[in-house]
Amino acid sequence: MSRPPTFVPPPGARVYLLRTARGEFAVVDAPVADGAEPRGTVLLLPGFTGSKEDFNPLHEPLAARGYRTVAVDGRGQFESDGPVDDESAYAQAELARDVLAQVEALGTPLHLLGHSLGGQIARAAVLLDHSPFLSLTLMASGPARISASQQQRVRLLHDALGVMTMAEVWESVRAMETPAPGTPEETVTGAELVAGLDGHEDLRRRWLANKPAQLLATGRQLCVEPDRVVELATVPMPFHVLSGALDDTWPVSLLDDMAVRLAARRTVVEGAEHSPNCDRPLDTARALADFWDAVRTEW
Repeated sequence: MSRPPTFVPPPGARVYLLRTARGEFAVVDAPVADGAEPRGTVLLLPGFTGSKEDFNPLHEPLAARGYRTVAVDGRGQFESDGPVDDESAYAQAELARDVLAQVEALGTPLHLLGHSLGGQIARAAVLLDHSPFLSLTLMASGPARISASQQQRVRLLHDALGVMTMAEVWESVRAMETPAPGTPEETVTGAELVAGLDGHEDLRRRWLANKPAQLLATGRQLCVEPDRVVELATVPMPFHVLSGALDDTWPVSLLDDMAVRLAARRTVVEGAEHSPNCDRPLDTARALADFWDAVRTEW
């Protein structure tokens, strides 16, 4: 789970429900900064258990570079509605079609960025129809299923949701987060269910708002996702693979290899891990804007 430093949107940003042909989606829509030359629009897709607020640290630096940024809660994530029990509504193809509907509603060609799970949904959307997109950035999002250790964490969450409510899962994880004195670190697994819960009320509110069916369906996707890089490489558009210097969800070496296979720009953000948008937002925003600026001149 990304832990945004604040759930308060930056000055000038609007939080609203974007109406689309496939329903309404909660967005944070940040305009280009006053005095900056408008350079384009970006749609930002969050990761598993995340939300549009994960991108709050990026809005202002990207606005200063001339980019309007629209971060969205996917179907069943945080403030976007969705079925509680119908996992079929969260099939990857359905979520990809949601992205295409969001682009249509925004009414402009745009750059697409997906973080972690959001990257695989973004990839699926591009493979359905690449025509609305100027580029694709995969942020800390790998070519296929997540690492074995992360699969274990997703299975723990799946099992917990089978016997507990969302509130009970939250309280259970909170109770298990602090190990007893002298407990070996490798035996502490409680916090693996929902990584990073620190009691912050906004994080609790976000967790409780997620639809269980969405978590179950997308968690399963992360554990079985096939490698579609060869298919993606045939799409005529520029790609960017960005990650932190460390990542336990997809090894950085795997992301390096994916970038080569896609002939993509590769950025490694030093000092960042799985959420460079939160860990090193200024460095991340600079790398993103540099890539999008290059797309304008090179493509």
